[in-house]
Amino acid sequence: MSATLALYYLSFASISLLQGDASSDFNDLGKKLLGGFVLAVVVAVAYTFIKLRLRDKRPTPAEFISITSFPKKDATAKPIRD
Repeated sequence: MSATLALYYLSFASISLLQGDASSDFNDLGKKLLGGFVLAVVVAVAYTFIKLRLRDKRPTPAEFISITSFPKKDATAKPIRD
């Protein structure tokens, strides 16, 4: 019961403090939004450029890898008999 009462008064005090600051400044919100968008585009282009450069430096892997091997038939090889 006392924890609930303490939580109630704590939340009431925090709400009272937050309501005291009624003024909000949204004057340069558009500039911040545009700046964030431009920054996100620059980071995305830089990331893509770096990723493409790293991909060009690595050799391309083989297209097909088999885990089974077949013996090569050689004209000089003798057949193995059991």
